[in-house]
Amino acid sequence: MSHYLFQQLKFVRKATIEYVKGVNENRLEVVPAGVNNNIKWNLGHIYMVTEKFAFQLTGEKVTVPDKFPELFNPGTSPKDWSIETPTKEELIALLNEQMLRMDAILSERLDEPIKEIYNSSTGLQISSVVECLSFCLYHEGMHFGAIKSINQCLQNKD
Repeated sequence: MSHYLFQQLKFVRKATIEYVKGVNENRLEVVPAGVNNNIKWNLGHIYMVTEKFAFQLTGEKVTVPDKFPELFNPGTSPKDWSIETPTKEELIALLNEQMLRMDAILSERLDEPIKEIYNSSTGLQISSVVECLSFCLYHEGMHFGAIKSINQCLQNKD
């Protein structure tokens, strides 16, 4: 049986993907008034931050499509986009594949320390694989909430 953390990671990833599958395509790139980003940005950002914490910080190979850093890294904004963005289907496929890689590569390494302690922008110290993945769980949950909020805001305007 897999570690409870992977069960939770799979749960939140499935919830994110299933929710987004039901979002109208024309809402994905709309930035509502008073919000800094859109649904597509949140999906790509979840992917990018998970690559950093689950793979880069644990010493594993990072898989980042071209243009993703300029589109989805922290500090980027869809208001600045001038290049083609991935489709919803492409993002969903990447998020599914990423979850499979995390499970396959990291499931037996949870107790391992990472090479260098990471200090998050909010002051959290991360020093092990399990802490990296716990942060991914928190981060995705936070952005899943943002996705739902943006979608609900746009539904109210329809």
